[in-house]
Amino acid sequence: MLSDSMVSDSAPASVQSSLPLSMVERMTLIMEAFDRPLARLTLDEVTQHTGLPRSTAHRILDQLVRCGWLIHAKTHYSLGGRALTLGGRERAQHELRSAAADIAQNLASRTGTYVHIATLAGAEVFYLEMFSGRSGSRPGSQVGGRAPAHCTAVGKAILATLTPEYVDNQYADALGNVRTMHSIRDMSALHQELARVRGRNGLALERGECFPGLACLGAAIRSDDGTVGGISVVTPRDQVLEPLAPMVSRAAQAISARLTGPRRPR
Repeated sequence: MLSDSMVSDSAPASVQSSLPLSMVERMTLIMEAFDRPLARLTLDEVTQHTGLPRSTAHRILDQLVRCGWLIHAKTHYSLGGRALTLGGRERAQHELRSAAADIAQNLASRTGTYVHIATLAGAEVFYLEMFSGRSGSRPGSQVGGRAPAHCTAVGKAILATLTPEYVDNQYADALGNVRTMHSIRDMSALHQELARVRGRNGLALERGECFPGLACLGAAIRSDDGTVGGISVVTPRDQVLEPLAPMVSRAAQAISARLTGPRRPR
């Protein structure tokens, strides 16, 4: 029986294609199926994408879940925190930055606040960009920094667009990571908060949950592939947020509009 080591790179394609896929090749096929931001696939969808036998795909998926590359929420699989720390999403992050920059800066200038653009990375938000207004309250966050998603407005706005099963799986052990005495600490309270976000047409807020003395108002940003990030404004904790809500919502919608429709060249 032929082995990989007995076939050189110059071997005829017909010979190479007749060899069984190595474990690395099969794992690569499966990971490539999750090529969209926050992609969530069933076992059947993975087998259709990869062409692998169902039992083989299921076995490898389980191994990837155990190693932290994927997470499994009841019937769906999605990228885990380990995969999200790698550079595979640089293209999507670049597109989000490009689409959001002038809109976020305009929002910062109009409101006089700091404005965040962030994405979800496992159970945390990752701050891609920050824009400063005239005299906004300086946030404790920084570009390239992270924070527990459930402690931030931008994180809660993103989580509210995801399935309850995804949130349950991702946050089974994450709620112990809190920032202040006002941070959400249990799953029931998180689901209630996300329901309130949906009831406000996707607008999320937090007061002193991530940084004492500060408040944030956020909304999710979407592309054709689903939710890709979010935008939020930072204010003093006691500031009235209602007047800012329409501007944050419009900014998120404007960025989303740039990310939907005809595909950009890659």
